[in-house]
Amino acid sequence: MTTSDGTFGERYLARSRDLGRLCVGMDPHAGILESWGLGVDVAGLEEFSRRCVEAFADTACVVKPQVAFYEAFGSDGLAVLEKSLAELRRAGTLVIADAKRGDIGSTMAGYARAWLSDDSPLCADAVTVSPYLGLDSLAPALDAGEATGRGVIVLSATSNPEGPQFQTLTTPGGGSVAQSVVDWAASHNARHAGGGNVGVVVGATVTDPPELCDVGGIVLMPGVGAQGGAADDIRRIAGTAEKWASPNISRSVLSAGPDVGDLRRAVVEASAAFPQV
Repeated sequence: MTTSDGTFGERYLARSRDLGRLCVGMDPHAGILESWGLGVDVAGLEEFSRRCVEAFADTACVVKPQVAFYEAFGSDGLAVLEKSLAELRRAGTLVIADAKRGDIGSTMAGYARAWLSDDSPLCADAVTVSPYLGLDSLAPALDAGEATGRGVIVLSATSNPEGPQFQTLTTPGGGSVAQSVVDWAASHNARHAGGGNVGVVVGATVTDPPELCDVGGIVLMPGVGAQGGAADDIRRIAGTAEKWASPNISRSVLSAGPDVGDLRRAVVEASAAFPQV
C-alpha cells in the first residue's frame, strides 16, 4: 500500500459507499471465547480470529482488532494477529489496529514502523494513538502515514466515563483538549482534498462532543450498541461530517457467533443502519 492508492480517508470513503460506514471490532476477550465454546488459549484465539476474518472480510467497511487481547497470549497471540491482519488486508478490508500507542522520539518512530510500515508483519491500514505526550510527539506516526497512505487515529473524546477528566479541560487557546485534537487533525488533513490520513476517536455516548465539521478524516465512534449509542447519536455528534463517522460495534455483532453465517448476517444488518450519506 502506497500513497498511489490514495489516502486512508479516500479509501474509507470509497469502501463505505459499497458497504456502509460500520467498523466491526475483533475483541477476543475470555468471555466471548468461552461463549463461543472456545478455549481461553491460543487455539481458541486462532479459531475466533479465523471465523471473524471469514465473516467480516467482505461484509464490513472497517475491521478493528483490539491488540491487547492478542498481546495477552504473548508471541503466539501476536502471530495470530499478524496472520489476521494480513488476510484481512489481502481481501481488501480496511483494518485498524486498536493499539492506542503513544510515546516520544525514537520510541514513537518504532511504533510507527511496527504498525504502518510496508515491511512490518503487523502492518495495518491504520493505528490508534494517544496524544497525551503532546500532539507533536505523534510526528513519526504522521510522517509514516503520509508516506504510505495509512491512517493515524487520535483519541479525542472517548466513550469511557473517565475520559472527560482530561478531555474536557480548557487549553490555553480557549477550547477543550478534545477540540484541540480535532482541530489538529483537520489541519493535517486539509492538504488532501478527498480526505486525509488523520482520524479521531469520538465516542457515540459523549454528551458534549467537539465540533467535527472540518475534520476531513475518519471519525471512529465507539459506544454503539451494547454501550447505548445509536444512529441518532452518530448524526447528532457528527453533524455535517457524518460521512466520516464510522460507528464501532463489537459486542452486539460478536454475540451472534460463533457461526460464520450468523456473524455475516449480523454485520450486514448492523451496516444497514449506517449507509454512506
